[in-house]
Amino acid sequence: MSPEPVSDSPVSDSAGSDSPISRSDIARGAGLVGLSRAAALIEAVAQPLFVWLYGLAAYGIYVVLWGAINLAENVVDLSLTAALQRIVPTGDEDRAHGAVKLAFILALVPATLIALLVTLNAAWVAHFFSAAPEDRALLPRAVALFAWGLPLWTFIEIATSAARARRAFGPEIRLRLFWEQIARILYALGFFALGMGSLGLVAAHLASLTLTAALCVPLLGRYYDLKRLLRAPVDAANLRLLVATGLALLPANFARQLLIDGPAVVINLLLPGARGAVAAGLFEIARKIATVPLAVRQAFQYVMAPLAAHQARADRAAIGPLYRFASRVSTALVVPLAGLLIFAGADILSVYRPEAMAALPLLWILAAARAAEAIVGPATPIVEMTGHRILPLVNSLVAVGLWLGLALLLVPRLGGAGMALAVGAATIAQAYAATLELSLSDRLSPFDRKLFLGLAAAVAGCAAMALVERAAHGPARFAGVLLLWAAASWTALRLGLTRSDREALGGFARVLRLN
Repeated sequence: MSPEPVSDSPVSDSAGSDSPISRSDIARGAGLVGLSRAAALIEAVAQPLFVWLYGLAAYGIYVVLWGAINLAENVVDLSLTAALQRIVPTGDEDRAHGAVKLAFILALVPATLIALLVTLNAAWVAHFFSAAPEDRALLPRAVALFAWGLPLWTFIEIATSAARARRAFGPEIRLRLFWEQIARILYALGFFALGMGSLGLVAAHLASLTLTAALCVPLLGRYYDLKRLLRAPVDAANLRLLVATGLALLPANFARQLLIDGPAVVINLLLPGARGAVAAGLFEIARKIATVPLAVRQAFQYVMAPLAAHQARADRAAIGPLYRFASRVSTALVVPLAGLLIFAGADILSVYRPEAMAALPLLWILAAARAAEAIVGPATPIVEMTGHRILPLVNSLVAVGLWLGLALLLVPRLGGAGMALAVGAATIAQAYAATLELSLSDRLSPFDRKLFLGLAAAVAGCAAMALVERAAHGPARFAGVLLLWAAASWTALRLGLTRSDREALGGFARVLRLN
């Protein structure tokens, strides 16, 4: 297959650069953001530690409270974090600084007011959540404390999105991977040693957010003039553009977050007492492990969003080759990784407390859904960033409607497995709806011969993993599945990528000897 004509010239990090975007830019940016998203890997390691230290029920109520914070943040920021990706890369520095300042004002003011309101009414708010009897007395204090995670997380999200809008994807690595995640583990160990009980997890999370927010200030200073940011005028036209763009993207962004954080919250609200807390904890364990393949897809989503917005202004037709490249790499890496999680799931869950093994069927469902989603690549951010303002809303309504309908139908009979099926179906529906829309509106498709070759290799590898999972036991089973995952990933990359694709992967391809 002949390589697609895409320039490999370098891309400037300046806001208004009109240099062409290449496969190398996508690969380099995705690699950097992938490291940042690798926080999910640290969280997957931290999860067993938190469950062993604080118990499954306490972990369950912690993830429910954090899920509620995440959902609230996605509403109060009005998707201004996504809107900045469109507005900042304009070449007009006054407009760029003004947009970032407005985003902070518009999001932080309501976030702070909500945190204050919840703190003053913590006892009433706590009644809506289910917790084990031993954790119930501490729940109002946990709610009052965790409420202040909302303005902290809002600040972090806006600051890091402002850096990404400068096409700077690497700085999140230190913040989200090291300072936030590693600090959270250290704080959790320290608060456990102090005997804080279930409140220790909440305090550890809040402390790590505080540290990360403080470090976001010098991050902003690297890509913006802080004095200019403070003095930037509040321009009415800039305000209208920022809010209009954010509101257009809000339903899609909120729906995406709802499918991530909503299920554990809903399970906790529907099931009483310790049962609700434990069920939420089990679902979050399965979801977090199944999120490991998503780190690859999210890397391309984060990179493709600002680059697609930039390329749409410069040369809309050039998005197609980049889209297909991202889809081929995503398929080759994610499908075998999902197979590893499915067929080595029992071994992975064995590092948790024994009661966590009940999360295994949920892990199978969610990992399979992530594999199906990865095949179509970063279709969703391309739809959002190339001027399609109605389509993200349509996709959001489809996904949320399908999730709620299936959840109401399946959860009463199947419990957490029913919620996993509902989430998986909604996730796939949203991704494939965006794929269909791109095909109809822009004649863009992720599918080509190379993608199907890579997919075939990945599926064959997963089939081999299934045979080993049935035939072997203990460490031999895990070792066999792990080796087959590595072989399947290499084969899918070798067969599923063009020569230009492999060259764009640079040092990664050379280390793996893909060329």
